[in-house]
Amino acid sequence: MADRFHTISAQSQTRWGRAPLDMGSQDDVAEKLEGLARRFGLRGYLLINVPSETSTDFSSNVLMTSWPDEMLKTYDHAGLIFGSPVIERLRQSTNPFTYDADGTNRRRTDGKAAIAASLFEKHGMMRGAYFPAHNSAGLRGALAFGGTREALNPREMAELNAMANLIFTEVVELKAAAGQNVTLSRREVECLSWASAGKTSVEMSEILGLSEYTVNHYLNRATRKLDAVNRVQAVAKAIRAGLLN
Repeated sequence: MADRFHTISAQSQTRWGRAPLDMGSQDDVAEKLEGLARRFGLRGYLLINVPSETSTDFSSNVLMTSWPDEMLKTYDHAGLIFGSPVIERLRQSTNPFTYDADGTNRRRTDGKAAIAASLFEKHGMMRGAYFPAHNSAGLRGALAFGGTREALNPREMAELNAMANLIFTEVVELKAAAGQNVTLSRREVECLSWASAGKTSVEMSEILGLSEYTVNHYLNRATRKLDAVNRVQAVAKAIRAGLLN
């Protein structure tokens, strides 16, 4: 079985087209992911950082996706990240798994099973699979595909699973490189610097003589510029890019 999986992994990387960390731009990766979805008869793809227990929205954890913007906005507006059986499973396991929007959402305990199932059905993502991934720094993510076809067979699952780490690692590296060209304002740097020192927004507002709202505005803007999912990751990216002392 191990030899067979190794063979599938090698074939998958050949089909993907390049060696790890040599896939081109994010647009190139998106084009390849779209082609991969089509080849397997699936409608769309999703690449994410696994949301932490404190995440309050799903969109900020998305690295790349072909999901419609309307679907993401509706998902977050309905608060579907809370109580999601898929997200909970990604937090607890590194094994790939299939999902069925109707059956999977029946396990929700927040009374939103019908809302979630209807959303996925509306956008043609009723069935699919998730493939947990991680990079060398320990950052956890997942690659997912969805559509209307019947469940992927074991060989298809193995082939897509073999590519998950490769794709996740490449996109994380590309986004990190893009972050090195980010320019932050003086106030954004100040807020991130105090955040790195463990200060809360309230404490920063007192130190800098700004309102808490303004401090959060600068932190949120810096987080978006750095393409980070939260202020902790924004601080880490800013330090790696040499933007903070």
